[in-house]
Amino acid sequence: MKVAIIGLGLIGGSIGLDLRARGFARRILGSDVSREHADKALELSLVDEVLPLEAAVPSADLIILGLPVDAILETLPRVLELASGNATVTDVGSTKDLICKSVEGHFRRRQFVPAHPMAGTEHSGPSAALQGLFDQRVAVICNRDASDLQHLQRVEKMYSVLGMRLVYMTSMAHDLHVAFVSHLSHISSFVLANTVLDQEKNTATIFDLASGGFESTVRLAKSSPDMWAPIFRQNLSNVTAALDSYIEHLQDFRESLVEGRRTRGLMEQANEIGRILTRIQTPDGGNRR
Repeated sequence: MKVAIIGLGLIGGSIGLDLRARGFARRILGSDVSREHADKALELSLVDEVLPLEAAVPSADLIILGLPVDAILETLPRVLELASGNATVTDVGSTKDLICKSVEGHFRRRQFVPAHPMAGTEHSGPSAALQGLFDQRVAVICNRDASDLQHLQRVEKMYSVLGMRLVYMTSMAHDLHVAFVSHLSHISSFVLANTVLDQEKNTATIFDLASGGFESTVRLAKSSPDMWAPIFRQNLSNVTAALDSYIEHLQDFRESLVEGRRTRGLMEQANEIGRILTRIQTPDGGNRR
């Protein structure tokens, strides 16, 4: 299979590494508007060749859009037009509903399989690409009835090769759930970092006192604003609802501290998340269809 990866950052580059290493693709083409990213992707052997979009897409069997979500909205219709009639097109965007709606009436809509591999780090660019990034993680496929079976199965096979567990849901449900489990986590990290930076004018003090707990909590604050600002815009209604709920729980926790009661109970309630996550991550959990 010949694969074209449009966007050679962390996710696109990591997909290229593993599809090559695991024998899924005989040739991997890349395309990126950044010459620097293109050169680095070639240097790191993330792809075999870098071509303009108009040259990479028509010859590929599988086209993967690894772009920021605003660029996916702009590029997806063009990619569908350039793709051959047998090619499969998929994306890896962290939002899904607007992307799906942008090609609802496209004559090649059924060749498109909207997906979201839920894996990543706080780093970006081709140098951040990692082998094994997707192992034992979850890939969400949305609105599968809107894709032809052959294209759905091709994307399912790709994620199986990447070692991912598949989950199926509507694009609207996806955007609602990721607002809480992914987007809110990033906002919390950005806000915590700004809170500490505002309070601790002497940054040396922060580094002297920072422990593993603080570093893990603010790790996501190092994420790319160029990637995350469009995600928050596209999923604004769900993100603001998640924020409202989070603020309500913060206020409740604050009041429990001031009143000197219920704080232990709130923490014990929060401890339940550990049991739930352990159950979800059990390897024999199976596919959720």
